[in-house]
Amino acid sequence: LAALHRPSSLAEAERGRRRLAFEELLVLQVGLARSRRQREVALAPALGPPGALVQRYRGLLPFTLTPEQEGAIAELDADLARPRPMQRLLQGDVGSGKTVVALYALLRAVESGHQGALMAPTETLAEQHFLTLEAPCGELGVRCVLLTSALRARERAEVRAALAGGEAQIAVGTHALIQRDVTFRELAVAVVDEQHRFGVEQRRSLSADRSPHVLHMTATPIPRTLALTVYGDLEVSEIARPPADRKPVVTSWVTEERAGEAYLRLRRHLEAGRQAYVVCPLIERSATSEARAAEDEAERLRAAELRGLRVGCLHGRLPPGERRELMARFKARELDVLVATTVIEVGVDVPNATVMIVQEADRFGLAQLHQLRGRVGRGSEQSYCLLVSRARERLTEAAHARLEALVRTGDGFELAEVDLELRGEGQLLGTRQAGLSDLRFTRLRADRPLLERARVAAGELVEDAGPLDEEVERLFGERSAEA
Repeated sequence: LAALHRPSSLAEAERGRRRLAFEELLVLQVGLARSRRQREVALAPALGPPGALVQRYRGLLPFTLTPEQEGAIAELDADLARPRPMQRLLQGDVGSGKTVVALYALLRAVESGHQGALMAPTETLAEQHFLTLEAPCGELGVRCVLLTSALRARERAEVRAALAGGEAQIAVGTHALIQRDVTFRELAVAVVDEQHRFGVEQRRSLSADRSPHVLHMTATPIPRTLALTVYGDLEVSEIARPPADRKPVVTSWVTEERAGEAYLRLRRHLEAGRQAYVVCPLIERSATSEARAAEDEAERLRAAELRGLRVGCLHGRLPPGERRELMARFKARELDVLVATTVIEVGVDVPNATVMIVQEADRFGLAQLHQLRGRVGRGSEQSYCLLVSRARERLTEAAHARLEALVRTGDGFELAEVDLELRGEGQLLGTRQAGLSDLRFTRLRADRPLLERARVAAGELVEDAGPLDEEVERLFGERSAEA
């Protein structure tokens, strides 16, 4: 402390900072090591080797798995064979094929006579996952059910009964899956998608008393150093590259005065038989915001740039049935353009959609824009993302940096590093993803060697961290109570 408060040189001040940073990281790593130890004494179903069901599933896929997908599957198989609960983080870039790996894990549970569950943070994403899983599960003779709070009471009761009795083998849902009135006959594998959108308690509830194997998925990559810090109690699998037949999305940035050019380009693609998204920051006009609203923009486009074309409008306030119908119509090419809010950020897969215009792109975060861009480029055709912002002189430096980064690269792992630089590490043990860090002295990008040393030292202090125990308990007490 003296070196920090009254340093005789910059070098001495830096040594003092590094000493306190090491202590911060050590507290974190001791807590994470204890979390791992608690898991190692719990029991989970040890699943047999891969069988006929997953081989049939592989045969249904219209493509060959990438080496990274195969690597992730091999790591899953090794985890699932053990009688201890798997806790693995599967992170991959947009469109890299994580859902294929997730369904593989769920089917491994089914073929061993157990059940699987996939939990998503929003009803829209849960519905999209259900639509994605429903077709292959149907062909394989596996019953897959959807459970969200939007279901009518009678439908919910039927789904709950099917899960409790074991007739439903895979459940897809939101936090409705972890309500007290939902029980599984024998849950063996749980997949938690987009886990940064769940609170700690929600993430843990699926495994609180059932000890299934848990696969966590993040759709937006996080920097490796941050992963080691936040998810140090998890094993990590990465799928960095998309399938070989996918072309990188060409991204352009224009200001509002040139938006007309963007719509001319969009119309040319529509006339060639393609489809498009137009993304707006709001659902409807707000008295407190100048941001463009999806409903207003859809009406304007029908009367102006997209006159004569079939334009739908999708947002989170629509009833679930209406949302599903709109997405089904878009997928069936009954709509040319879908004007939407960020409700399409994840889970939407329409290969014929090759163009996206993002209105007021400067109002969105970097990870969110990368996710949105991932809705195009899902087929073999060249795709385009057009970012429309306010005049450049009205933008903050951070907004400039975000948009320039998106134009420069489509690599989610590189963008994650940029995002870390722009936003900070966030409250690592909370649900906030950016802002002031819980780590007051640590600079994650520069202190990677310190982190590695702290991980090693933590292994020796799991039982007794001495004077650090009180701080470990402060940070991890709630987490330990839930685990």
